[in-house]
Formats: sequence, structure tokens, C-alpha cells
Amino acid sequence: MTDRLQEGTGWTGDAARSERRVRDVPVVVLVGVTGVGKSTVLGAMRDLGVPFTLLPDRRAVTDAVMIEPFVGAPVTDREERFRLTAAYRQAHPGGMAEALAALRVPNDAEVLLFDGLRGVNEVTHAARHLPLARFVALTAPDFVRVRRLLGRGDAFDAVEQADTAATAREALNAIADVRDVFDDETLDALARLDVDSADLAAKTRIVVTERRNYDPEATVRVLEGLPSERALILDTVRYDAREIARRVMEWL
Repeated sequence: MTDRLQEGTGWTGDAARSERRVRDVPVVVLVGVTGVGKSTVLGAMRDLGVPFTLLPDRRAVTDAVMIEPFVGAPVTDREERFRLTAAYRQAHPGGMAEALAALRVPNDAEVLLFDGLRGVNEVTHAARHLPLARFVALTAPDFVRVRRLLGRGDAFDAVEQADTAATAREALNAIADVRDVFDDETLDALARLDVDSADLAAKTRIVVTERRNYDPEATVRVLEGLPSERALILDTVRYDAREIARRVMEWL
């Protein structure tokens, strides 16, 4: 696993210098589900000059460790990726945190930063098995997350779309388990967004499917149980990316 992780993620550290494992070094871990603003905050941190070495991100590690070794090819559909990572967790309860702990890093790296962990199992495993890790959790309501996914134009946000001429509300109603995440008032608000109905349904499905696998509120409660010097929790609706970056820099 570790060889594939090193070679398959685009990590360019010199192997001769990569003698430490992440579990043995200080690392800052971003925690948050899709659409909370992790990438935007990372950009703001760079703009403010926060020194950090970015490790291979969650997508790259997922491909190298959890998907391609078993499927033999890349998988782009977000729902299928959630299914495959859930299967990986059956054998590795710590999920992404287990893969992160095994990653080798250069001895001379600055502040190491990983984007990112999500879910109770991952942060619990990381808190226990990465004793030098510190966590920055970003939060946002599910409605906001859908709206951000609609606006960010990321090709990674792909799911198989149904060929239907349904109205926006009908398309939302057809999503399995949608009412486990959104009440009728919020679904009405989503349906009023001036966007393509199929795209709206696709992005909403990503949020709903992710919530089946990861509970953001329960994850935050785990982090709230850590000492304040180990966990910083920030609302990306209350604070813009630059303010969050400033608070992270002060906390570090």
C-alpha cells in the first residue's frame, strides 16, 4: 500500500529524504465534506503567505490506495467513488486516516498540510494514531454546499444523470433518501435556484450520498472533544476565506 501511495499520488519528495511517516511528524489536517470551502481556504492561506507543504490530497490518495488497486482503472462518478471508499473502510476502519499515517514525507518539509479527512471514523483514528496532528474543521450547511457545487464548475463533481424532463422539484424528489438530508422547505429553496434541473439534481445527489457515509455534525463533535490547541472549527458562511486563513495562521 505505501509504495503505491508514494508512487501514485504525484508526491515528488526525494525518496532518499523521505524517511519519516506522517504519523511521526506534525501535520495540519483539513476536515470537511464536499463544498465547505477547503480549496478556497487553501488558496487564501497561500495568498497570506502561510508556509506549508501540501501533501497529496484526498482525491489522489483515494485513487492510488482505495480505487485503482481494486478496480484497475480510474473512477469518476462520485457516487461510485463513495461506494468504493465505503468498501475500503470495511477492511480499514480508519479509512483515509490509515492511508495518511503511512505516507512518507521529506525530512526538510515545512508545515505539512493534508486536504482532507471527513467522518467520525477518520478523525477518531487520526486523533488517536497521529499524535502530532492538528485539525482545522470547516463547516457549511448542506444547502450552501449544493449551491457551491453548482457554481464551482469542477469536473470532479460528476454523477450519472437521469435522462428526464422533470421539473426541478420532481428531480429532487426522485433522489433516494433526499429527505434524510433536506426538509421540504429547503428542497423548495433548492428548486427555486435558477439552474439546470438535471445539474441541480446531480449536485444534490452528491451531498445526499456523501451524508450517507459521513456525518459532518458528529465529526465536529469528535473534534470539539480535543484540546483547543489540536482542533480549530470554523464556519465558512460566517467567515470568508481570507478571515479563515488569518485565523488559521494565528492558531498555528
